[in-house]
Amino acid sequence: MKKTVGILSAAVLMTVAIAGCGADSGSNNNNSNKGSDSSAEVTLKDGKYDPPITITIAKQQDENAGKYLEGESLNDNVLTRWGEQNLGIKIETTLLGSDGGNYNTKLRLALSGSEKLPDLIPIYDTTLANDLIQSGQVKDIAEDIKKYMPDRLKEIYKQFPASFNPVIQDGKVYGMPISPNLSEGEVMLIRQDWLDKLHLKAPTTIDEFEKVIAAFTNDDPDGNGKKDTYGFTFSGKDGYNTGWVSDPIMIFSAYTGKNIVGQWNMDNGKLTYGSIASGNKEALAKLRDWYTKGYLNKELATLAAWDALADFTEGKAGIIVGNPWMYDSVKDVEKNVKGAKIAVAPTINGVSGERTYQTKQYNDGVFMFNKNFNNMEAFFLYYDKLYDAAFGTGDFKYGYAQGYDYDIVDGQVTYDPAKFNKPLEALQMVGKMAFTKNTPSVDGPGKSFYDLANGTKPDNGVLIRADAFSPTFKEGYVISYEERESLLPPAFNGAPTKTMQTNWEQLNTMEKETYTKIIYGKEPIEAFDEFVKQWNAKGGEEIIKEINDWYSNASKVDVMSKMGLN
Repeated sequence: MKKTVGILSAAVLMTVAIAGCGADSGSNNNNSNKGSDSSAEVTLKDGKYDPPITITIAKQQDENAGKYLEGESLNDNVLTRWGEQNLGIKIETTLLGSDGGNYNTKLRLALSGSEKLPDLIPIYDTTLANDLIQSGQVKDIAEDIKKYMPDRLKEIYKQFPASFNPVIQDGKVYGMPISPNLSEGEVMLIRQDWLDKLHLKAPTTIDEFEKVIAAFTNDDPDGNGKKDTYGFTFSGKDGYNTGWVSDPIMIFSAYTGKNIVGQWNMDNGKLTYGSIASGNKEALAKLRDWYTKGYLNKELATLAAWDALADFTEGKAGIIVGNPWMYDSVKDVEKNVKGAKIAVAPTINGVSGERTYQTKQYNDGVFMFNKNFNNMEAFFLYYDKLYDAAFGTGDFKYGYAQGYDYDIVDGQVTYDPAKFNKPLEALQMVGKMAFTKNTPSVDGPGKSFYDLANGTKPDNGVLIRADAFSPTFKEGYVISYEERESLLPPAFNGAPTKTMQTNWEQLNTMEKETYTKIIYGKEPIEAFDEFVKQWNAKGGEEIIKEINDWYSNASKVDVMSKMGLN
C-alpha cells in the first residue's frame, strides 16, 4: 500500500483519555483493550492510538463479495493492517452474516443475549433498527456526532437530514446513516442504429415515445424482413418501480409527477402512497394499449430486473431504462449484432411538460453502536479516513490499496485488474475489508463525470477512474447529473407501522395483481378505482395516518441542531 506521511496534520498532537470513561460497570474489566470492554487508558498522539485499541464490528458479507487474496482473511487483510499500523485502531469482525437474512438472524440472537453485540453494528433493516432501539442496547450518539464528527463529514451529513429518520426516537439519535449520498439517476438506453434507419430521434415526450416504440415494433428496424422486434422492455415481476434496472417508472411518473408508484411521497405537506395516485389509471391504460399492440414484452410480469435486459442485449427490444452503468450490462449487443449502436438519452417528460421522476436512495443502512462503546472518537477518525478515497486525498488518493483496487503501471494509474503488475481476476474492493459494504462516495449522481465533460483534468483517483470508462457510459452519468432534480428518495424510511406489519404484504400483492391484470387486459381500466377503494379499506387508510404520525413525531425535535449539523 502506498503510504503518505502523517495521518493527520503534523501540528495535531492530542493526548486524549478515551477508554473507560463512563464504561458500563458490568462490563468485562480486563486490559485487553478489546471493543466496548476497553478499560485501559490510551492516548492519541500524531493521529495514532497508543497502545492500539480494538473496535469490534458486525458485518454482512455474502459470497458475491469475492475472495480474499492468498494469505489474507476477514480480520487480517491489507486494510485491517493499515488501520492498526497507521491509526492504532484494530478492526475485528466478531459477528458475521453470510447474507441479509442470516445477518439479521444473528443480530436478533445477539439482542436476546445469545451473542455479544459488537461495538459497531451496521443495520440494513428498519424493523431491526427499531428493535435495537427498543432493546436499550444501542446508544444515543447525538452528542458524539456534535463533538467528534470531522467537519468534512458534517458537511456531507448536513445535506441528508431525512436519512437520520430511521434512528430518531423521542428526540434522540440512535445511530447514523451509512455514507449518505444520492445515487445515480436513470437514463434511456436506445438503439441509435434503429432510430437512424427509421429516421427518428430519441423521444422526449410520451407521444414521441409511443411513435418510436411503434416503429421499433412494426417497421422492421433490424431489416431482417421479420416482425421479431418490439419497442420497450422492462420488469414487472416485483412491482412497477425497480429503482435501478429495467424500470418502467418513467411511464407512470409521466402521469403522476412526483407521486411515484410503490413509494411514499410528500404531496402538499402530507405523505401519500404513490400507487394509489389517480394518474396511474391513465398510465396503466397506456401500457395496456401498448401491450395489446405488441410494443412490450409479452411476459413482462414474470421478468425480474435482470431478466428484462436479455431482449435488449439480444437485439429484440429497442429501449430500456436504468442506471447509466447498465450500458456495460447490455453493450454486448454492439458486438453480437452487426451495426448495432446504443445511445443514451434523458428520460421523457410527463404529459404536463414536467420532468418525470425516479426513486433513489440516500444511503445503504445505518450504523448503530453498542451502548457500552466509548471510543466514538476513534470510530470517526477511522471513518473519516475511509472517505479519503471519495475525496481523492491522503493515503487513499487513488484507491484503498495499490495492487488491490488500483495499481500504478509504468507511472500510470490503472483500475483494470488484468493490467496490474500482478494481474487479478477482479478488483479487491474495500467492502470486503471494512465496516462499510460499499465505498463511501461524495460523487452524487455523477459529478465527476459532469466535471470531466466540462474540462476538469483527471488528477485524482475519483476522476481518473471516471475518465477510464467508455464514452457511452460516461455520457449516461453526465445526463444523470444534469437531471439530478428528477431523483426522489422515499419520504418514509422508518420501521413498518403497526398496521403495515399485518396488512402491507396483502396490499402489495393486491397492487401488483391489479396492475398486471389491467396491463394484460384481464381486468377493465376501471379495476384501478376498485383497487384504490379496497386498498384504503383493507388497512391503507390507517397506514397513511400512521405514516403521517411517524413523520410528525420524527420532525418534532430539531435533532440536526443537537448534532451540530445545521
